[in-house]
Amino acid sequence: MGLIGPGFIAAQHIEAVRRLGDVEVVALAGSSLEAARRRAAEWHVERAYGDYRELIADPDVDVVHNTTPNHLHLEVSLAALAARKHVISDKPLSDSAEHSRILWEAARRARVAHVVTFNYRGNPLVQEARSRVSRGELGPLCYVHGQYLQDWLSDERVYSWRLDPARGGASSALRDIGSHWCDLAEHVTGLRIEAVLADLSTVVARREVSAAAGGTFSRTTATRGRRKVRIASEDLATVLLRFHGGAKGCVAVGQVLPGHKNDLQLEVNGREASVRWLQERQNELWVGRFGQPSMVIGKDPSILCAQAARYAHLPAGHQEGWADAFRNVIADAYQWIREGARPRARPAALATFADGYRSDLLVEAMLASHAAGGVWRKIPLPG
Repeated sequence: MGLIGPGFIAAQHIEAVRRLGDVEVVALAGSSLEAARRRAAEWHVERAYGDYRELIADPDVDVVHNTTPNHLHLEVSLAALAARKHVISDKPLSDSAEHSRILWEAARRARVAHVVTFNYRGNPLVQEARSRVSRGELGPLCYVHGQYLQDWLSDERVYSWRLDPARGGASSALRDIGSHWCDLAEHVTGLRIEAVLADLSTVVARREVSAAAGGTFSRTTATRGRRKVRIASEDLATVLLRFHGGAKGCVAVGQVLPGHKNDLQLEVNGREASVRWLQERQNELWVGRFGQPSMVIGKDPSILCAQAARYAHLPAGHQEGWADAFRNVIADAYQWIREGARPRARPAALATFADGYRSDLLVEAMLASHAAGGVWRKIPLPG
């Protein structure tokens, strides 16, 4: 495995790969040779490259992990696909639906594994919820709702490349975390969102940026060299949803809400029962019924369905977390690679470039809905 873009999320990719036990991390590439060497020494990686093309050309690299900023995803992943390397891309797949379409088509032509790290699919109780829906335990679905709320952008002195349209794309909160919620909602329910109505806003319209700012999480503390920048992308969104088959839904997404750290919640209501999963209490799944006691199912591999139990690695009462779910997704990716990346061998919970492309279609439909004054927009078919 070789990694391109050794920033914030890259460490999670490397840790997850090393936990598999049979994949060697042989190289990483950064924005400069000096930066790459520094990270390689920190993470005990043998080779460092200052040019991602050198890493892709390395004959010992079979799988490329792309953890660069959004605007670099297209060129980096395209180059890896052209070299017939398997690609595991951090989400979002790219900075626009058009670029994601290009990547999806290139991945199909290359006939290699192509993965997007929608990592919440790797939680055992997410898979338990999905299994209960697919078995019909909830009855016909009528309502799918929830939120993904954070507070890391509440302070106007905090800045990230994700807020720069040239690097992160036209959307900020929706593409960064709203994409996770929508993917999770579709994955758990098995339904497709077919139309959206979005109301977006920019709560913190101006931010302070220092000359050194620009990382994933940067806070300006210096009193000199600061400047104000205008923010165009949304940091708060409310979206109404229509699902194929008639179910309705809504989701709130925001990154400027004090006290909310990683508050991802999904609830699915059917005519017979409901399920609710909270990321910050991810070892529990609430199940509610009319006229019967509600119950909370704990993460216990002895009582979960087979698909969920394979993602639970510790006995009941031993908590598993975010990094464990991420590891599960990476394990699925390498299982697919070992199977020759045959389409029928792909683990059911693994998100591909097709899912990444669909995610960008959803986000851009939400942006278009808001720009048109808050009207319903149908999700275009992939093509």
